Formats: sequence, C-alpha cells, structure tokens
Amino acid sequence: MKEISNAELTILNLLWQRAPQSAQEIIEQLASANDWQDKTVKTLLNRLVNKQAIGFDKQGRAYAYYPLIKQSEYQLKESESFIQRLFSGRVAPLVAGFAKQKKLTEQDVNELQQLIDQWKKDNPS
Repeated sequence: MKEISNAELTILNLLWQRAPQSAQEIIEQLASANDWQDKTVKTLLNRLVNKQAIGFDKQGRAYAYYPLIKQSEYQLKESESFIQRLFSGRVAPLVAGFAKQKKLTEQDVNELQQLIDQWKKDNPS
C-alpha cells in the first residue's frame, strides 16, 4: 500500500465511518472543519483511487466512493511502521513513555493487562 497523507486520511476516515458517499457529501462534511475547495477534495479522492485505497461506483453523473482497505488493517500497518521507526520494533518503550508521563488511564491499564494475560495464555513458556 502506498503512503497515505494526512489530508487523504481525513477523507478515508469519513468513508470508514459511512460508505458509500459521493464527492459532494464528503465536501459538505469537510466544509466546516477545513477550508478545502471542491477541487481539492476531488483531487484527494482521485489520489486515493490511484493508490487503491478507495473504489467507486458510478451512479448517474456522480460517483459513490467506498474504502478498499479496512481501517483496522491500515492502523496495524501504520502502528507497526511507527514502532519500528521510533522504537526499533519494541512496544514496551512506547507504553513506558506514556506511563511515565501519566498519559495512561485506568481503562488503558486494564485493557493492556487483559492483552498481556491473553498473550501469556496463548504463548505458554
């Protein structure tokens, strides 16, 4: 998968929330949050199509866009890339940094503990 820019990701997030959507529907949703012109949104849609991140169906004179990649798959790929680049592939230093800065909530800690417990169960010594 080719690199997806932050602007393209904004559009992809809208399509992950609800698809299919026309360019006009996407433009209307972005009107209040961004100062993007219609042409900018259509350019970003075209880039996402070329990157095979989204597809479209022609509906009359309009196109209905939908994601071709799953949000969870994209998040996993980007997370792995981030952890590899910044932490040499190790997750512990990332979590430790959040813990030291008191950025983990009790819910975060509970979820992490459940993941660790499940990992231990699935990978006995």
